[in-house]
Amino acid sequence: MAPITKAVFPVAGLGTRFLPATKAMPKELLPIIDKPIVQYAVEEAVAAGITEIIFVTGRNKRAVGDHFDANLELEHQLMTKGKTDMRDMVRNIVPQGVACIFVRQPEPKGLGDAVLCAAPAVGNNPFAVLLADDLMQGDILPTAALVEAYGRDPKTLLSVSEVAREDVSKYGILRLAEGAVAGQDGVLPVAGLVEKPAPEKAPSQLASFGRYVFSPEVFDVLRDLPPGAGGEIQLADAIDILAGRGRVGAITNPSARYDCGAKFGYLNAIVDVALKDPDYAARFEALLRDRLAKLDQARG
Repeated sequence: MAPITKAVFPVAGLGTRFLPATKAMPKELLPIIDKPIVQYAVEEAVAAGITEIIFVTGRNKRAVGDHFDANLELEHQLMTKGKTDMRDMVRNIVPQGVACIFVRQPEPKGLGDAVLCAAPAVGNNPFAVLLADDLMQGDILPTAALVEAYGRDPKTLLSVSEVAREDVSKYGILRLAEGAVAGQDGVLPVAGLVEKPAPEKAPSQLASFGRYVFSPEVFDVLRDLPPGAGGEIQLADAIDILAGRGRVGAITNPSARYDCGAKFGYLNAIVDVALKDPDYAARFEALLRDRLAKLDQARG
């Protein structure tokens, strides 16, 4: 069984929820303090053993490639100013031995289509998919957990968490067989996946988030898949078909997740990352306490 060494990053989305900031800058490059969202996801993939990063890009996404490419002029300027630490940081955004490949999605036809665009680069190999909008923080991150679980039982695996009933319409929701329980390996068998159901029709409250691993069989399913919700090729529909074949499992997300595709989730991520940063934590906590005290005084 081939190990998972390839990861697909669909980054062709327009980021309309962050306009006008994303008019000229890809949403994936929005910073959490001084590091773009997408870099956190790439670092998560590399830590899980990924050595080939496949970006599926769209128009106006050249900046994503520029961020992960070498910038010799900048490195030279930093060196001449004696800023070797900063030079090394810029140079090592992608570690040695990790390759970046860029594939164009000609038109935005859905997440399933974006994954299918990566098929020539993936080949007949298992692979991970990471959605950079979902920032994960913790001692154990979901990609590593998924890759490890795939090594024990090679099939499609999803990272899932329980959500409030009123929030199920935002996510792909798991349908479980009656009496289904997680095995000793922590993998829960999945009978199906329903994309963004109404709360009263949701089959569970277990939501699939932006981390997956797939065997290459998913490409055959995606090629034959008709357009689904929104007239797009939905990855959730392909997962639902594979689940009907008994080929899908789920593991609980072991980390904290921040939805950085939404403004409030993005703010949450900045606050929590800052409170854990050794350079800023104490000052940032003091700033928050000061602002809250002033707010209380203003409210009387």
